Amino acid sequence: MTRGRVLCAMSGGVDSSVSAALLRDAGYDVIGAMMRFWPDDKRTDTFDTCCSPDAAYEARRVADQVGVPFYLLDYRDEFQRSIVEPFVADYAAGRTPNPCVNCNTKVKFDALVRRARMLGCEYVATGHYVKRVDREDGTVEFHRGDDPRKDQTYFLWGTPRSAMRHILFPVGEMEKPRVRELAEQYGLLTAQKPESQNICFVPGTVREFVSEFVPARAGYIVELRTGEVVGEHLGTQFYTLGQKKGLGLYRTHEVRWVVHLDPATNTVWVGDHSDCQWTGLRARGANWLLDLADLPGTVDVQVRYRATPVRARVLRVGEDGFELAFDEPQFAVTPGQSVVLYDGPRLLGGGLIEDHRRDLPALRFPKGRAPELTLS
Repeated sequence: MTRGRVLCAMSGGVDSSVSAALLRDAGYDVIGAMMRFWPDDKRTDTFDTCCSPDAAYEARRVADQVGVPFYLLDYRDEFQRSIVEPFVADYAAGRTPNPCVNCNTKVKFDALVRRARMLGCEYVATGHYVKRVDREDGTVEFHRGDDPRKDQTYFLWGTPRSAMRHILFPVGEMEKPRVRELAEQYGLLTAQKPESQNICFVPGTVREFVSEFVPARAGYIVELRTGEVVGEHLGTQFYTLGQKKGLGLYRTHEVRWVVHLDPATNTVWVGDHSDCQWTGLRARGANWLLDLADLPGTVDVQVRYRATPVRARVLRVGEDGFELAFDEPQFAVTPGQSVVLYDGPRLLGGGLIEDHRRDLPALRFPKGRAPELTLS
């Protein structure tokens, strides 16, 4: 008798490779699988560091080493519809998306879990550094992984609550060096494979990629406090909150940060460092991993993956979204990014950050400069 059948998502990396071996040793009936995202006309430099044909080949060889079957599952249409198209749309709307959160939410821990159930698997397993905690009442919680440098709970806030009991994280209670040590002991070919840090479907820079879908449209850069036009830009999609380099300002000796993007008027608003401090935020598209009645009034909040968690008060909460007030102002809380809520190590849920409601002054054009902007 086995402990159940599990579909282990194998990316061709060391974490998922070790996960498959650990599950086998723990007595599970393991099936290895990789989700194919790359199209038939894969462009140069896309899908080359992860989720690639080479990675699929390595994942299949690891599955052979571990002694489990392996399947390549076609998710090309789902990936294009749920990840790539919203990514471009967010930049066009003046937001800065996180496609990895979207991929985990809509593909790996939604579509893949449903596929696994159809294949007779009780569980899906991944190499995420997340700790699964099973409570005596039968509920499941996700907690931060034991390696603080590798914790990946930030990317999992959108996991459907109904899917949580079907997800396993075999390396969630390990530190990365231990995972590589196990990979060496198992003799896995991925033991020393470097990690991928890039967005898998973007060749070159994000700016170059987005430019292929969103036409550049010249506009003005405007000072937030005075309304004075202080520069020119070639598209709001090329900027993000908190940016201070490469702004395209006229001659100025003052450092400025992007504090607001308005694609509707094609305007980039800039200000000083204090103008980019947020005392709170509003979020949409909330997903909760607990009953709302159990949500604490004060939570730990993370507004980007590598950010230090901060304390915040919950001002309003609902199934659709929520509002928070920070104990201390936070710099460049960026619309489109994820805000993730914790109670200590426990992942509570999260949402997508909305923009500030700002009172914007009327535009003031420099003397002798026409209001019509004609940049090549």
